[in-house]
Amino acid sequence: MKACGLIVEYNPFHNGHVYHLEEAKKKTDSDVVIGVMSGNFLQRGEPAIIDKWHRAEAALNTGMDVVLELPYVFAVQHADLFAKGAILTLASLNTNTVVFGSEQGDIQPFIQSYQQYKNQEKTFESELQENLNKGFSFPEASRKAYDMIDLNTGALDLTQPNNILGFSYVKAIYDENKDIKPETIRRTKSGYHDQEIKQNIASATSIRKEILKNMDIHPQVQSTIPASTYQSLMDYKHKTGIFHHWEPYFPYLQYKVMTESITRLSTIHGMEEGLEYRLKKTAKYAQSFQHWMKQIKTKRYTWTRLQRMFVHLLTNTSKRDVEAIQTLDELPYTRILGMTEKGRAYLHTQKKNMKLPLLSQLQQGDHLFLDIEEKAADTYYLPLQRATQIDMRKREVGPPIYLSSITKNRGD
Repeated sequence: MKACGLIVEYNPFHNGHVYHLEEAKKKTDSDVVIGVMSGNFLQRGEPAIIDKWHRAEAALNTGMDVVLELPYVFAVQHADLFAKGAILTLASLNTNTVVFGSEQGDIQPFIQSYQQYKNQEKTFESELQENLNKGFSFPEASRKAYDMIDLNTGALDLTQPNNILGFSYVKAIYDENKDIKPETIRRTKSGYHDQEIKQNIASATSIRKEILKNMDIHPQVQSTIPASTYQSLMDYKHKTGIFHHWEPYFPYLQYKVMTESITRLSTIHGMEEGLEYRLKKTAKYAQSFQHWMKQIKTKRYTWTRLQRMFVHLLTNTSKRDVEAIQTLDELPYTRILGMTEKGRAYLHTQKKNMKLPLLSQLQQGDHLFLDIEEKAADTYYLPLQRATQIDMRKREVGPPIYLSSITKNRGD
């Protein structure tokens, strides 16, 4: 069976994602589509609007065959480490092709740019480090380093968010020497950061903005998402009473910063260049998460970087916890969140060829990454009522979602 891989967050799963999934399947003529998806906390440093189980179920109900979890230690990272974890995850299941959305829409400029990058990698790394030392943020330092090796003067515009991620995927495939073919599809209609819904294919940013405005799904939002997502959103809201965003976590963050020592804060992953002192200074006077972010935001610290730091602070993830991922060339395990009948058949054919443990339940493995995953899940559910927290946490140690053809036809 031929497998196509998608690297996703589905926050939430919307019509643009349906287009990506269907076009990827056509482009690669694949039998199954495998998604590697961030868990409850996302790459840009924020809690997912609904948990990973409901997001995975929406995807499985709309054409995905297998959903794998991208480990937290890779999910809440800058583009290169996020891409590395995703590619290693897909490679563990012998995925043939990875298809990503981009502003470019043609794979050749990505491959040519990678070759140019490798020819001047030492110059790039030296320039990157110099820019970081000057106080530039990682994205800005990277952009300047790409300019230094003339990478932004060609056919690939590395100022565009999906092109940047796509280039990271291509780098990860070749740097990790994985037998995966990269392909890309041009993003259609909406931009990555679009703030407003203007048509039935809208950005996840604009969809979340509208949902969180009234904590509800009005008809305009409903027109941008498949029925499975609407059902998952409403089901989650019914079970928990909320959609997740940063503000409910603000009291926990404020308490932690006010009560922890500077020394302890400095051990948190993402706490660099004396940021712990800035947090201590502003914590007592912060009135909300958004207010606090504006107090500590500078040119040096991007909004995304600060949010990632806050996620690691919230989950108590230390620098030591994630220091090994830079040199990791294989994952310690692969975890399944959900599958269809076709997906299960594919997994069955691959099990004998897999080098890594394929986990269907959390307790099947014993690794630091799994300990962090459980801790992140517990943290994610903190804003819920206590009885609901306990109920939702049970899902974390349970089996993956399985959608049989009977289940799907019933609409369960």
